[in-house]
Amino acid sequence: MDTRRALLDALAADDGPVSGPALADSLGVSRAAVWKAVEGLREEGFAVESTPEGYVAPDDPGYSGPGIAFGLDAPYSVEYRDRIASTNERARELAADGKTDVAVVADEQTGSRGRLDREWVAPSGGVWLSVLTRPDVPTARAPLYTLAAAVATTDAAREAGVDAKIKWPNDVLVEPEESAAGADDSDSTGRGGRKLAGILTEMEGEADRVGWLVVGVGVNANLDPETLPAGATSLSAERGSPVDRRRFAATLLERYAELTASPAALDEVLSAWRERASTLGRRVRVDTGDGVVEGTAVDVADPGALLIDTDGGRRRVHAGDCEHLRDAE
Repeated sequence: MDTRRALLDALAADDGPVSGPALADSLGVSRAAVWKAVEGLREEGFAVESTPEGYVAPDDPGYSGPGIAFGLDAPYSVEYRDRIASTNERARELAADGKTDVAVVADEQTGSRGRLDREWVAPSGGVWLSVLTRPDVPTARAPLYTLAAAVATTDAAREAGVDAKIKWPNDVLVEPEESAAGADDSDSTGRGGRKLAGILTEMEGEADRVGWLVVGVGVNANLDPETLPAGATSLSAERGSPVDRRRFAATLLERYAELTASPAALDEVLSAWRERASTLGRRVRVDTGDGVVEGTAVDVADPGALLIDTDGGRRRVHAGDCEHLRDAE
């Protein structure tokens, strides 16, 4: 797989065809190894073109491991599966083997779960991925990675032409348009919009440091909303046409890498999250497990706590199930 990625990088760096001997020399491998790498890429649907002058990179790389990795400006290797129980589960296995900086991507998940162990429908056509890293940060800062993933997913959706926003703590939504009468845009699900994506973060740490961290992102990409749970939507439904999943996944990974590249970058995540938030300024009800907090969401504080003004004063909520409420008339 390393030879395949190196071959793709070499083709991408050249404007025209590159001969087999030239590729073999630049990669330090035999011509037979070049031929084998090209055939392997073709078997995965990554159509490397052959011309009399040499090999040419495809204009439209497919949705595959090499396709997503091709030209990816992020420090992750990509492990792609057509079908898998759970990308988060696979990422945890890789973490147990000592791996890091791996993006596990699947076309379909058969055993995926969301927050609070809820079922998450993940058929073929979505973007289901998990990123395994080992950030050198205190465990208390881990929630910022969930927020970073929400920002990255929202930015990728917007680049694809869908005006997405974030609902605390980990949902990416598309808000319904306000009626002419200015009716409130909350809905029967309590989400305040149609759910486009969700995020699930898992981690293991020792003392005050993160050992490994897995951020799982599930995006309804090219899916029919009628096959999804009530209140959900997809990128293709909102756009009116299919989205390029390879480009979407690459954009998401690149943005996430940028947001989490350093402690200084991580410090900017809250500001980026606020700018894309749907929850702030709304009346909300949050079930914390220890009780219900209801009031107006006014801000998000490090490392991701929701600040809510209630009748009894300001409350800081670190985790819970958030419902957007209809504002009082």
